Amino acid sequence: MAKIINEAKVKMTQICRRVVHVNIRWSILEKVSIIKQFFRFIWDRIVVCSIGKPIRYRRLPCRSVSVRTSAVEAMEDGSASDEAAAAAAAADSDSDPDSVTLKISLLGDCQIGKTSFVIKYVGDEQEKKCLNMSGLNLMDKTLVVQGARISFSIWDVGGDQTSLTHVPIACKDAVAILFMFDLTSRCTLNSVIGWYSQARKWNQTAIPILIGTKFDDFAKLPPDLQWTIVTQARAYARAMNATLFFSSATHNINVNKIFKFIMAKLFNLPWTVERNLTIGEPIIDF
Repeated sequence: MAKIINEAKVKMTQICRRVVHVNIRWSILEKVSIIKQFFRFIWDRIVVCSIGKPIRYRRLPCRSVSVRTSAVEAMEDGSASDEAAAAAAAADSDSDPDSVTLKISLLGDCQIGKTSFVIKYVGDEQEKKCLNMSGLNLMDKTLVVQGARISFSIWDVGGDQTSLTHVPIACKDAVAILFMFDLTSRCTLNSVIGWYSQARKWNQTAIPILIGTKFDDFAKLPPDLQWTIVTQARAYARAMNATLFFSSATHNINVNKIFKFIMAKLFNLPWTVERNLTIGEPIIDF
């Protein structure tokens, strides 16, 4: 009898040891799982906040005026984050499988002709459909390229200090950023470096393009002053690794060509821009 009891005790001891061993293993696994979840959360936040992530082209949404208006109102009153407002602006149920939307941002000082430049490109009818808020205008232009519908979603950021709050949402996911200045005002050219620095905080992959506006007025300046401005603008473009265009919304000089250049760069289309460094003519430098 004593022998049977001893054998039972030995078996129970073995079973208890196994149970304790299993419990220890489960405890270790649980701790490892918690640690993995923690590091995965940290990694996800790093990826979300990354400014150098590749650009993803998304299908062209059939934009609803009510949806985008509510998004703008949310941004104005601060009731939604920039990400939520941007998502609301692009949200809709239907989309064309052969279409794509490309976000373009315009940055530069006040009164340099950014809005006139965009209106010249999108047309008067699209101007009537644009959404505007304090320091930010949104306009669209849709066209067909090799059987695919391409829509430019153009974000025109105002040039005053209060508009700086719109730079992050305007630059995020943009495929190209147009840094604009008035050819007749050298202080607006000097401001370009500041705008460039702000934009690159939020987007390091967008195509940079430096655009001098009001070429029709610039052409009336003395040749030596023109040469000085051209030289400085070319130096800035090289520092930014940007293509330089001189344009005029009044006479439609290089307006359409700039957007063709963007599409050619993005989709590797067989279209090239000719370099022009002749003083007194619309400069194109790359």
